[in-house]
Amino acid sequence: MSLTADAPVSATFTWIPRQADFDAFAKLSGDDNPIHVDPDFSARTRFGRTVSHGMLLYTRVFGHLEGLFPGRKHEVQALMFPNPAYADEELTFSFHEAPDASGLIGIEVRRSADGAVTLSGSCKLGELA
Repeated sequence: MSLTADAPVSATFTWIPRQADFDAFAKLSGDDNPIHVDPDFSARTRFGRTVSHGMLLYTRVFGHLEGLFPGRKHEVQALMFPNPAYADEELTFSFHEAPDASGLIGIEVRRSADGAVTLSGSCKLGELA
């Protein structure tokens, strides 16, 4: 089901995660891996700086899904995180509803500066509650 009778939903949003977001998510989730919260440690890794928790990205995705498809039950998602997302670098979130209105939503998050995909996947939504 789409928001309009004749066209599947397609939407794009941007967000700039900050180190404070990584730190707050670590505190909330208990995932305080130094790759996410310790700039000195992270500087010595192959990434060179802190990287976002994958599930922090997904919480933003989930929020957008709730806004785009209000009242739809979130049934399942399939996600991959092929590249890191960094603090203070803009991300572009894209959502594309399957044309057959089957409830399948394609999701992609890219670093805006270089286009590298940081989250790729899909979500299956159920009927309106």
